[in-house]
Amino acid sequence: MVKKMIGAVLSPLPLIIIFMASGLILLWFSRWQKSGKIMLSVSWLVLLLLSLQPVADRLLAPLENHYPTWQGERPVDYIVVLGGGYTYDPHWAPGSNLVGNSLPRVAEGVRQWRLSPAAKMIFTGARAGDNPRSNASVAAEVAVSLGVPATDIIQLDTPRDTAEEAAAVKNIVGRHSLLLVTSANHLPRAMIFFQRQGLHPWPAPANQLAISGPLTFLERITPAAIWLSHSERAWYETLGQLWQKISS
Repeated sequence: MVKKMIGAVLSPLPLIIIFMASGLILLWFSRWQKSGKIMLSVSWLVLLLLSLQPVADRLLAPLENHYPTWQGERPVDYIVVLGGGYTYDPHWAPGSNLVGNSLPRVAEGVRQWRLSPAAKMIFTGARAGDNPRSNASVAAEVAVSLGVPATDIIQLDTPRDTAEEAAAVKNIVGRHSLLLVTSANHLPRAMIFFQRQGLHPWPAPANQLAISGPLTFLERITPAAIWLSHSERAWYETLGQLWQKISS
């Protein structure tokens, strides 16, 4: 939890807001007017740039382009789908309980299961906060609703991060072949965690975000929250890779 909280605080938007607040404090409550103006101006410019599609996706694309989409080149014994954001409301459609990156991961995992129907699916992720159910169980419910038999699903509902997910999967998979499904920007870091456990997964990226296809000129020059979220993903994964190297 502490690690995730630190990561959240170090995301671009909180840092920019803190920098802006510092500039406002200097403007209103100190004699350093020029410094306050510079801090506010720099904050505005950085926020603008990170909210533009060409900048955001240029930051994110190098992380997502490590591995091509897996097209069922060979059958596998296990398909591992890593956990992500989720909530749980029994009145919602199952897929609505998967937040952000989670639903595309599960959808890609189910697609891969259809290419290797003899494989077992493994869903990972512990219970977060006050949720009555674990991430793994909610993702598994979505997979069942999409046609995967419950008997073909294994839930690992104790891992709290990717390193713990890799260790838990090793205990199940052993030397069997496996496909690792997670967000494309997260996959390079996830592969390292699994390889450190002596596993050799085939990479299956999901949830690609950086757009290389055609966009209108207006879409490219208009700041938007979606592009800022792409910048935040690039920053978050870069921090994650740095921490992975430091803690290795």
